[in-house]
Amino acid sequence: MNARRAQTPPGGRAAGAKRPVKPAPAPKGTAGAKAELPQPATPPARQKAAPRGDTELLYGRHAVLEALRAGRRRFSRIYIGQGVAQAGIITEIVAAARLGGGPVGEAPRQLLDQAAAVNHQGVLAEVGSYKYTDFDEMLAGAGAADALFLVLDHLQDVQNLGTLLRTAEAMGVAGVILPERRAASVTPAVVNASAGAVEHLAIALVGNLAQALAQLKAAGVWVVGLDAGADTVPLARADLRGRLALVVGAEGAGLARLLRERCDWLLSIPMYGRVDSLNAAVAGSVALVAARQARGEDRS
Repeated sequence: MNARRAQTPPGGRAAGAKRPVKPAPAPKGTAGAKAELPQPATPPARQKAAPRGDTELLYGRHAVLEALRAGRRRFSRIYIGQGVAQAGIITEIVAAARLGGGPVGEAPRQLLDQAAAVNHQGVLAEVGSYKYTDFDEMLAGAGAADALFLVLDHLQDVQNLGTLLRTAEAMGVAGVILPERRAASVTPAVVNASAGAVEHLAIALVGNLAQALAQLKAAGVWVVGLDAGADTVPLARADLRGRLALVVGAEGAGLARLLRERCDWLLSIPMYGRVDSLNAAVAGSVALVAARQARGEDRS
């Protein structure tokens, strides 16, 4: 475990080498001012998961505000519940919408409840579907020597996915790779669970995760799988510097065998308490924070 880092020729990895171990701010509203909203507005009927290319309803104050800040979606209309205090983040939503989001109007809370049977916090937005990034473009655009990627192996739980995406954005991940099938995708529930962080991320859908890992490796990225089994490197001894892709397995099942075999090495998080594991979102978040800290950046 004290081996020195392999010498890698520029633009590639040494043959057979193993890994040694060891956006624009939202506009602010005028303090104390109450936004003047048209009223009433009628939200659309309750939606099921909309097919890609259609509109969908974002809900929650942070989800809608971050979508406005990111500017990657088309906003048809924003609905604010009648009686919601026009201050704080609501003022920011209204100001951001007026700078290029979409029309804003008040609507009775019961109509918002009928349109979206979720904790919408008095805010709904009718928007275009989430815009994914092409995987090849993601690789080409992430040229930094310390680019960090996150690969998710068929996560099903939207809360886990949202938590990981929120951590990924906070840790400056260059791109997230998700499978096209048998996994949670970016839905309004995931946007809400990530507190809107997903709106600022480059996320690619791929048909074959194993092939995507091979492309990452060909681009000079070390592929590291998060695993609790044998033959793993404990987190405290892992070298997480450089171009790195962290692969997080599904809830319960963990990493698929083929993906585990495609990893350059495996990383584990030792347990010191009575429980013997962490869920996928917590474990992945811990590893992402460690990878960011290994890059030696202090933004305090």
